[in-house]
Amino acid sequence: MDTLNILLMGFISVVLINNLVFTKFLGICPYLGVSGRIDMAFGMGMAVTFVVTLSGTLTWMIDNWILMKLGLEVTRYVCFILVIAGAVQLVEMYVRKFFPSLYDSFGIFLPLITTNCAILGLCLFLNLWMIESLLDAAVRSFGAGIGFTMAICIMAGIRENLNMADVPDCLKGAPITLITAGLLSLAFMGFAGMIR
Repeated sequence: MDTLNILLMGFISVVLINNLVFTKFLGICPYLGVSGRIDMAFGMGMAVTFVVTLSGTLTWMIDNWILMKLGLEVTRYVCFILVIAGAVQLVEMYVRKFFPSLYDSFGIFLPLITTNCAILGLCLFLNLWMIESLLDAAVRSFGAGIGFTMAICIMAGIRENLNMADVPDCLKGAPITLITAGLLSLAFMGFAGMIR
């Protein structure tokens, strides 16, 4: 039961308290760029969830089972980026084959998942957080993807409603989006300190 409790607390922590978008400000480019419609936001969230789960788990294994044992920690970035790029290629091929309209609507943002700093950030945080088990790394990686999906879908829902709101001309577009992002970050920072 202790292990399940640790995994659950780690999952909740990375989804709500240490959300990569709201508290670490990572992954802001797709967060702002693809959050115009809820369907696109959910699709991007699912793509990022797959990539971050696969990448986080694989990079933890590579780092702990190979790089640290051989003293090659200096090659972390190169190895992590290669794993992330491979996972993004899998997602891109899958979405292009089975969801062509979603693939077309993503445009440049789907290949840009490779350079999404939230994914690389999570891979590096798994080492900083001193994750000791593969299962914990996989759960936290999945939680980071769910947290990103939640963040981008909340923003998309708000932006869809803002299209019907009476927003002053000087705040339409990017200004109101950035104000909304800031307010969401402040709201989620209220969870800080609940779980480490």
